[in-house]
Amino acid sequence: AGGTRGAVLTRRGITLRVLLRDGLLEPARGVLSIYYLGKKFVGDLGADGTITWQETGQVFNSPSAWASHCKRLVNPAKKSGCGWASVRYKGQKLDQYKAAWLRKHQPNAPPAEECPQSLASEGEEEEMPEEEEEEATREGRVPVPEPAAAKKPEERNKKQQCKSLVEPVGMDHGPPGKRLESKPWVPVRYCTLGTRDTARNPQTLVEVTSFAAINKFQPFNVAISSNVLLLLDFHSHLTRSEVVGYLGGRWDTNTQLLTVLRAFPCRTRLGDAEAASAVEEPYYPGNPGVESKIAPFWVMPPPEQRPNDYGIPMDVEVAYIQDSFLTNDVLQEMTLLVDFYKGAPDLVKFQELWSQDQTYLDKLKGSLVSRTPKDQSFTHILEQIYSLLK
Repeated sequence: AGGTRGAVLTRRGITLRVLLRDGLLEPARGVLSIYYLGKKFVGDLGADGTITWQETGQVFNSPSAWASHCKRLVNPAKKSGCGWASVRYKGQKLDQYKAAWLRKHQPNAPPAEECPQSLASEGEEEEMPEEEEEEATREGRVPVPEPAAAKKPEERNKKQQCKSLVEPVGMDHGPPGKRLESKPWVPVRYCTLGTRDTARNPQTLVEVTSFAAINKFQPFNVAISSNVLLLLDFHSHLTRSEVVGYLGGRWDTNTQLLTVLRAFPCRTRLGDAEAASAVEEPYYPGNPGVESKIAPFWVMPPPEQRPNDYGIPMDVEVAYIQDSFLTNDVLQEMTLLVDFYKGAPDLVKFQELWSQDQTYLDKLKGSLVSRTPKDQSFTHILEQIYSLLK
């Protein structure tokens, strides 16, 4: 790439430095971007041909290195990709600038494949042909699904075996507001779903899959504060309708650790409490113990070669951080939640019996015990909140 302009360069030999040297690109902040599976990444182009990712300040020597890194954050199954077809300079793909350089400087050069499996130069990684499902998503195009005949016989056999084990349970699509209890809401196994189908009921419950079951490791770590668990558990006990909220925290790119530090319960009445209760039950009858079971999960994107598949719901292992004291924001949120649900028709009657010898208030207290800080100075405040529920 550093030779004379008269030398014949393959597409592989054309680097960002070549394009910068010959004036097709100019160094500037925020001129590079990647769109991938609904996420956008922005980078700065340096005068030396390096790329600085604005979010973290990391420096990459080539479009391929930056694209591969960003895509693995979104989809850990991603191996590599043609960075020149993924990275855009001022909205245009970099491979279009590469093609323009060839037309200008080597009009008689033989055409080459876009992502050839050839020798790398100037820090370029070996690249595989890039699937452009992110472009199809952005531009509204629907990728053509893989033909069934292309699947290996053993894959078809596995599908058939799986379908014979569990068949999706039909749902009762009644009028709005009607309770959906005519048929049980039994989770189906992921392998029964097949490819995306507009006819499928969007309320279908799907079993989570463990990473060990698919011979993979969890690609990131999650830690969650005990105060967060206490607040979301408290919220779930107040009403017989579905509850929702937001979680917030920190993401460390270097350690791949997501730390959940705050919970923000939504104090809002859901539009269809009857239908919602059929999907999520705050007092789940399948849980025999007093303490609530919390099941974090992550929907892993489908493989790039099968973009029409559903994402896989994965069971996520979580580390729990025991807080030393209850913060004022948690206590305030608890008080606001009690005020919001007070007098509501779906408020839990805490003096009624949950089991033979425990009231719903006993159930609530018992569930929160393991999530309450050891510091006893807040005990009287918690008791004041509990007294409001009587």
